[in-house]
Amino acid sequence: MARIFAVANQKGGVAKTTTSVNLAASLAAMKRRVLLVDMDPQGNATMGSGVNKHEVEKSCCEVLLGEVPASEAIVENSDAGISILPGNSDLTAAEVELMNAIAREQRLQRALKEVDDSFDYIIIDCPPSLNMLTLNALVAAEGVIVPIQCEYYALEGLSALLDSVSQIQEMINPELKLAGLLRTMHDPRNNLSNEVSEDILQNFGDQVYRTIIPRNIRLAEAPSHGLPILQYDRTSRGALAYLALAGELVRRAEGEVLEVVGAA
Repeated sequence: MARIFAVANQKGGVAKTTTSVNLAASLAAMKRRVLLVDMDPQGNATMGSGVNKHEVEKSCCEVLLGEVPASEAIVENSDAGISILPGNSDLTAAEVELMNAIAREQRLQRALKEVDDSFDYIIIDCPPSLNMLTLNALVAAEGVIVPIQCEYYALEGLSALLDSVSQIQEMINPELKLAGLLRTMHDPRNNLSNEVSEDILQNFGDQVYRTIIPRNIRLAEAPSHGLPILQYDRTSRGALAYLALAGELVRRAEGEVLEVVGAA
């Protein structure tokens, strides 16, 4: 049975999609079977994984509406070693239709049960809001990874997200927990960036991942090429950081780390 993690933060621009794509690819590099689920209507995780969101015939939209099983909508990126359940603008229409549907918040959870034996990890990229799509992701997940940028207003909206996680845990999904807070966009040359990073660590302690994702040009360039950073430049600081995050996630979840495929 797969371990399912939602990558969520209602604040945009915190490297949420970057984390989803590159964490998935890094887990695959550690010989894990990985499914990346794109629940964001922007479809950036889909595009960043090398899949054209405009050309997919079946997506998360059809899966959530019960029109097709998840197994029929999954596409493969054999180069990155990951499977993708794509998302695109159709998810906006799906959200509207779900508002009056029975058990609307459990659609993704039920859909993933069909395929979770085929994967070790399922990473869900959530939209930057606490809407029905994000709710579906949190109900399906066992853990929430929260990227937080090391910039001013970093903690804005975090309390609302953590309150939502607690409510979902109490009412719908008792398995849900905060997997960890991930500091992103960190520039060690910037005093504010260092201060925010330290503030997050002091406030949340063990709930913060040791790994810090740096502000990195190669990491920023990779999505425009439709490639995870490991395929675009596996020697970059961004690639090494996401490999470290994957190792940390696996240690917490499994208590061990296997060798990275192709690691030098």
